[in-house]
Amino acid sequence: MRRTNEGRPLTLELGVQVHAGGSCLVKLGHTHVLCAASLEDKVPGWMKGRGKGWLTAEYGMLPAATNTRSDREAARGKQQGRTVEIQRLIGRSLRQAVDLAALGEWTLTVDCDVLNADGGTRCAAITGAWVALALALRAQGLLPALVRQVAAVSAGIVETGEGRRGLVLDLEYEEDHRAAVDCNLVAARAVMGGDLELVELQGTGEGRAFSRSEAAALMDLGLAGCAALMEAQRVALA
Repeated sequence: MRRTNEGRPLTLELGVQVHAGGSCLVKLGHTHVLCAASLEDKVPGWMKGRGKGWLTAEYGMLPAATNTRSDREAARGKQQGRTVEIQRLIGRSLRQAVDLAALGEWTLTVDCDVLNADGGTRCAAITGAWVALALALRAQGLLPALVRQVAAVSAGIVETGEGRRGLVLDLEYEEDHRAAVDCNLVAARAVMGGDLELVELQGTGEGRAFSRSEAAALMDLGLAGCAALMEAQRVALA
């Protein structure tokens, strides 16, 4: 059994999709997300002539990713609000990793598809997608445009009466379901090393309000978790 300040077992499998510019299957416990990055030698119309590139993301959950089958959003005719929220989070997080001016007029599209969901899918998507985009930039000779590492992790305060666990890193579904406080943290650091910086911090009191000291403890736990994920990213790309 893992300690509460340890993330779930992590694997990063590279090159899963052979036609993608770069791809990575990230497995965090029973949460598995397939991430692919594609490069196109063009930019959206509103960016033409600026000499800068763009990065966008798409996210989806396969019908059998959860314990009850969900309909494909294409069958419904529109994306759910949760899907839109998550893919915007992925896009703005990964744009922190790329110098869009150094990229030139290229568009990076990152696709994240959840194969199995057991909590933390958006965080796993960001962590795996960074590896995929690094591979795509390397393959196209654009690696100098990659200026920051980005990773994400969940953390929470899980309370179960007499079996109170307190702070927990990288929540699986059952832990997330019981969490009194739930937090997602995205962090970045320069690819050449340096201090971790926050890209995004989302915290919600699900069962109760939480204190400033608890918020700080969750942030410290999440940053430590992101540091461990970044080390795994570097090893995978070495």
